[in-house]
Amino acid sequence: MLSALAALAALLALAVPAAAAPRDPDRPVVAVAQGALRGRVHDGAQEFLGVPYAGAPVGDFRLRAPAEPRPWRGVREADRQAPACLQFSPFGLRDPLAVSEDCLYLDVYRPQGARAGEERLPVILWMHGGAYSQGTGTQFGGRTMAALTNSVVISINYRLGQLGYLGLPELAGEDPRRSGSFGLMDQIEALHWIGRNAAAFGGNPGNVTVSGQSAGSGSVCALLAAPAAAGLFHRAVLQSGPCTLLRTPDAARAASEARAFAARAGCADPGAVVACLRAAAGPALVDAARTLPTSGPASGDGLLPRDPAAAIAAGDWNKVPVLIGSTRSEARFFVALTQPRLTEQEYARQVLDAYGAAGPEVLARYPVAAHGSPYLALSALMTDSTFACQTARTTDLFARQVPTYAYEFDDPDSPTLAGAQVPGLDESNAHSAELAYLYDFTMGDRPLTAVQNALATGMKRYWGAFARYGSPVVRGQTPWPAAGPTGSVLTLGPGGMRPDRGFAADHQCAFWQTRPDRPL
Repeated sequence: MLSALAALAALLALAVPAAAAPRDPDRPVVAVAQGALRGRVHDGAQEFLGVPYAGAPVGDFRLRAPAEPRPWRGVREADRQAPACLQFSPFGLRDPLAVSEDCLYLDVYRPQGARAGEERLPVILWMHGGAYSQGTGTQFGGRTMAALTNSVVISINYRLGQLGYLGLPELAGEDPRRSGSFGLMDQIEALHWIGRNAAAFGGNPGNVTVSGQSAGSGSVCALLAAPAAAGLFHRAVLQSGPCTLLRTPDAARAASEARAFAARAGCADPGAVVACLRAAAGPALVDAARTLPTSGPASGDGLLPRDPAAAIAAGDWNKVPVLIGSTRSEARFFVALTQPRLTEQEYARQVLDAYGAAGPEVLARYPVAAHGSPYLALSALMTDSTFACQTARTTDLFARQVPTYAYEFDDPDSPTLAGAQVPGLDESNAHSAELAYLYDFTMGDRPLTAVQNALATGMKRYWGAFARYGSPVVRGQTPWPAAGPTGSVLTLGPGGMRPDRGFAADHQCAFWQTRPDRPL
């Protein structure tokens, strides 16, 4: 009772300053559960930046489940983005020093004119990728998506690396769910925040879409299988991160990796390991994690009882309509960064070593002569054996149970990520190529052309319709057939959008279904 009275008193104290805030059409004010926010108008939309959705996970709150954010008095300025979470493998940040453990913030974008209580706009929650070790929601503006599709777009930060995913038994024992997947807990906390506050922005808390790319898509997989996330969202978008590819480590593997990290951080004593990790400097923990894997959320605990792919296959998941897809040449990005000058002899040796007796057949299906270079041949092989055919496999699991819509992004002149270009290599259609077409993306190496902007507009409209209706039906655009036994996929390209039943054949998925799941 005392805590309830204290909370009521805090809200009453906030009401007077909020009501007294001057009205300015360029500086809109909204009232969320913690207090009033003053945003700004930018590029035809309203944005509220750097909004805390959880308490700061610092000091004794490091490596704990997120807590609700503290209320504030008066009107909080929400016109500046918050720092990124600590990066465990930095790439692409404009300011590498703009990081902090105090990073559980989100950015909200809504159409101009949206008002609390007057709209029931669909809400799109975006979770960035980055191998669970890098990235930030601030790289993904939602202004254009919000204005074009009349929706509320929210992009979040969540804890990364071993600060976000540490399956240490001593830590897990502190939480009733016995889990160290703090990044997943952050994402669930963000969904709770949306449930409490979406209406303040004109959004509908009963129509929330979770979406993500790469590790962000893996996070969507985890939310689909997490009992604690049931009822918090109503649609799901998975971009370049099929659940059957991004498998979760089990508790034993997660614990082994966590102990290796703790030992490297100088915290090997089991009796003092938790206090030691909480007292360590953040940069020291980043240094300790170098060369160690970051596997993302672990399964087999109270937060994520089963690996998401296994849960979906068994029908034991949070069933919602799904939109899923990949880019035409996903692996070009990874090969360009790791083996840009691969020779034909090196390519052949890698394939033979990886696939053993099946190696000659793999080489025959992906000959250098047919692709033009070892780089392109290896990229095609890796794309097909991982992202493309695993996307088809995951799509089939979904389509047997819920309305499912599959796509392939195919723009042979698409931009790539700034800083990832290798002179002389064609990196179009690679991993992350579609991001600049959907969001106000800050990491593209060049602006979109007029033709590409037209494609981007069509894609945003599809995504917005899916968020609104659970079906990407847009008047005047190509009908998007639901996925099913025929394997229909909608190709998204500058030459037009068209249903394509040849996706599985183009990527040789019948062959890869008979091969061991062992990407190079």
